[in-house]
Amino acid sequence: MGPVSYRDFVGAFRTLGLGNHSRVIVHASLPAFGEVAGGVETMLGAILSSFQTVIVPTFTTRCMVIAPDGPEDNAITPQEAQIDNSKAEFFNPDMQADRAMGGLAEALRMQPQAQRSAHPLLSFSGVNAESFLEAQTQEDPWGLIGALADADGDLLLMGVDHRSDVSLHYAEARAGRRQFLRWALTPEGIVACPGWAGCRDGFRSIGERLGGLAGRVEVGPGWIETVPLRDLINLAAGWMREDREALLCDRPGCANCRAVRATLDATT
Repeated sequence: MGPVSYRDFVGAFRTLGLGNHSRVIVHASLPAFGEVAGGVETMLGAILSSFQTVIVPTFTTRCMVIAPDGPEDNAITPQEAQIDNSKAEFFNPDMQADRAMGGLAEALRMQPQAQRSAHPLLSFSGVNAESFLEAQTQEDPWGLIGALADADGDLLLMGVDHRSDVSLHYAEARAGRRQFLRWALTPEGIVACPGWAGCRDGFRSIGERLGGLAGRVEVGPGWIETVPLRDLINLAAGWMREDREALLCDRPGCANCRAVRATLDATT
């Protein structure tokens, strides 16, 4: 098997029924596809040439600070509790995305035609995506996902599973799941960032419920999967309303999922 090529990616998108009309939010891992001729630029070129709108998360959690007087049971993780506020970086639209976002996200952010939303922790970058980026606010960081779903957008997973799928945080909000408060350092000072959701370790389980909603194609040693965002969100939100354990992880030490369960206990 030779290196994965530009044509391999474009052919896979077409097989999945996506095309120049498609608006996609992409989560990708280049290493999942083994050797890719031309590296991340090949993957990015195939994506930009294939779709009308492309959006990626370009989060910057190194701008986070922790306030000593936050709300009770705010699901501060042990890692967050150790944050040294003096080492936090000021957010600016030109700063690199967190490494955890992957090389594709940073490569797209660097494109001359790309734009970025202004959220200091949970920004998104996109091409031909201005109206969607504007749907994100400080108070509603996941509003962009809802706007993209309303425009018949699609989720595109390239070499990753739903643990990378931030769209499910919007479904959590739709289902009434508790979300949390964090703070960010900006040139205007420390700002509150509500709508923080955090844990995605349990998101993988949504794959078992998608059935025919999801399309999947093998590309080299990796896989590409797509799901219509509207269908994904409706299914996930409905499941969470019916089952208190839906999409929560089973790690005993997970502060986020523990706090969500406590809130559900208090309302039942």
